[in-house]
Amino acid sequence: MTVKSNHVTIKGIRDGLVFLLDDQCEFEELLYELRYKLEHSHQNILTGPIVHVDIKLGSREVTEDQKEAILDILKQKGNLLIRSIDSPALKPEVKGPPPIVTMCGMVRSGQVLHHEGNLLFLGDINPGGTVTCTGDIYVLGSLRGMAHAGISGDEDSIIAASVFAPTQLRIADIISRPPDEWESRETGMEFAYLQDNQMQIDKMSNIVRLRRDFNVFKGV
Repeated sequence: MTVKSNHVTIKGIRDGLVFLLDDQCEFEELLYELRYKLEHSHQNILTGPIVHVDIKLGSREVTEDQKEAILDILKQKGNLLIRSIDSPALKPEVKGPPPIVTMCGMVRSGQVLHHEGNLLFLGDINPGGTVTCTGDIYVLGSLRGMAHAGISGDEDSIIAASVFAPTQLRIADIISRPPDEWESRETGMEFAYLQDNQMQIDKMSNIVRLRRDFNVFKGV
């Protein structure tokens, strides 16, 4: 027995049912039709004894949340026992911070380097040079120019450098021009972050306080 609608096909097999779900329509449209079919069609099948169900998604890739949305609808019919859900792959969920993109070179006076996301720059930012990012800025080299992280308003962004001697720092809308004594002090590996709308500078070894997803080497 096969009952077909635009996006949902319920096919009877020897030991249960197969739900064939259209892999081309909008996902919300698919959920609507699946819910409608279960509520208004085939009550003799869907309200009887336990029925094993196999779900076929065709070439549609789904996230874990989308898969759960399908299962939640089917589980509302207490006699449907989900046996399998078949799809080519589950789309990976985007969790945690976005990846860091690596670039190398040198930003000279008058040059501007802009990046969407988090940036690891291998090289120097010279005085008069500028680097801007929507996310974090990590400079494996000397930061002696201007750096602006979180330019889209992300106040959790940070700016870090091996040699930390910027002419100006910006995180989101907060601007900090280092004091004159920065030029005479011993520079080192440091990073800048916002705390209570104020620019703070700390040693690189303390960066894990803000980036708890970083792996920490503790030795043996």
